[in-house]
Amino acid sequence: MLYPFRMTPDKPSQTINRRFRGFLPVVVDVETAGFNACSDALLEIAAVIIDMDAQGFVHPGETISRHIEPFPGANLDPKALAFNGIDPNHPFRFAKPEKEALEEVFSPIRQAIKTHACKRAILVGHNAFFDLGFINAAVERSGIKRNPFHPFSTFDTVSLAGLAYGQTVLAKAVAAAGIEWDGNEAHSALYDTQKTAELFCAVVNRWRELTLLTDAGSGAENATPARTPKE
Repeated sequence: MLYPFRMTPDKPSQTINRRFRGFLPVVVDVETAGFNACSDALLEIAAVIIDMDAQGFVHPGETISRHIEPFPGANLDPKALAFNGIDPNHPFRFAKPEKEALEEVFSPIRQAIKTHACKRAILVGHNAFFDLGFINAAVERSGIKRNPFHPFSTFDTVSLAGLAYGQTVLAKAVAAAGIEWDGNEAHSALYDTQKTAELFCAVVNRWRELTLLTDAGSGAENATPARTPKE
């Protein structure tokens, strides 16, 4: 997509770890066989690691996605499968066991956390509590010791898009942000994650532009941003 016009700041840019208080934003979308994270199968996961350029603008970085085998005893709601179009038993899914798939997604995220000197990742999602709930449940089931994501804090693009564009449905928010949307590709974890990442970057970059304009007009180039009292 085409990002908005970018001013060139006179001062050195923030690094991504400073911009988000030590957290690395990673956009995630999951496709599932229901709404209950403890009983319903996790079938797909995709993640886009957010990068930052020299001017302090963010953009989608590395993308990772995996198809996942239903865990033993998992519930498969026919209505959920009809909605997302997933056949859990299709041989060409090349699905992997839950623990193996998660570790393959987490590995580059952990490396990016280290590269950017962040303390951990923070999940960005559209209705992020849903995605994080399924990840946390799968991590617990699989006995994974090093979940890279913060256990409860998230950035939710529903709220961000509602503020920035007056839209909360992903397709409508993406369109309002001037991002291309293909309805035929929707409801795959990979596509929805990529579009959510573009939406998140559009909102954050717009805020960056407005901040630069305000600083340029007020002479507040060295102003220290306010910090929230707690996460």
